[in-house]
Amino acid sequence: MKVKNYLLGYQNLYIYQDTAMFHFSLDSVLLPNFITIPKNAKKILDIGTGNAPIPLILSTKTDCPIVGVEIQKEVASLAKDSVLLNHLEKQITILEGDIKEVSKTWEEESFDVITCNPPYFKYQPSSNVNSNDYKTIARHEVALTLEQLIEISSRLLTHNGVFGLVHRPERLIDIIETMRKYHIEPKKIELVHPHPKEEANILLIEGRKQGRPGLKVLPPLYSHQENGEYTEEIQKYFENN
Repeated sequence: MKVKNYLLGYQNLYIYQDTAMFHFSLDSVLLPNFITIPKNAKKILDIGTGNAPIPLILSTKTDCPIVGVEIQKEVASLAKDSVLLNHLEKQITILEGDIKEVSKTWEEESFDVITCNPPYFKYQPSSNVNSNDYKTIARHEVALTLEQLIEISSRLLTHNGVFGLVHRPERLIDIIETMRKYHIEPKKIELVHPHPKEEANILLIEGRKQGRPGLKVLPPLYSHQENGEYTEEIQKYFENN
């Protein structure tokens, strides 16, 4: 069932969701608040955009054009509806399709910033996958692997372009090795913990295409207080909305 919600604390933004599909989460709020958007950025790409939470939030931080690509037809339709609902169709374009094919229609170095909240889990024949295809594609690398994502991003990024990813801490080594393989130098990392006494469960990482070595590790971010409410650090993301 299609429902209209506030965009997780953004009181001036709405988003359409479907109760049968994979819902966006805090991950999709963290990434657009973590990523560096250069002042001279001319175009942004969000890969696997889902129902477009990342492009919607990015629109509050920049006026440059944003393209979101989503492989699932029904999810892409929700994204398009969400863009229209917020009257952002002049800034945000949603394309339905497989990024592996869509990217072939663009020239190399077409984007200054690329973001992605990708599937977190490697797919194996023995993987315990959800029978709901929407959730399987969102959680497992069945349509796009980590290496495919980073290779495509490297090809599409301008020189010194910014690549931002939200993922799981256990994949950190895979991510860094693959980024460097495709000439994206890791520049900034932040680990997000549910509580101060719990291990990190979210990884935010940013790199620069052909950037100079030099990694900055930010202080840990804690998402929730003991009473279950967001911490002050997280609430700051919503203060101006």
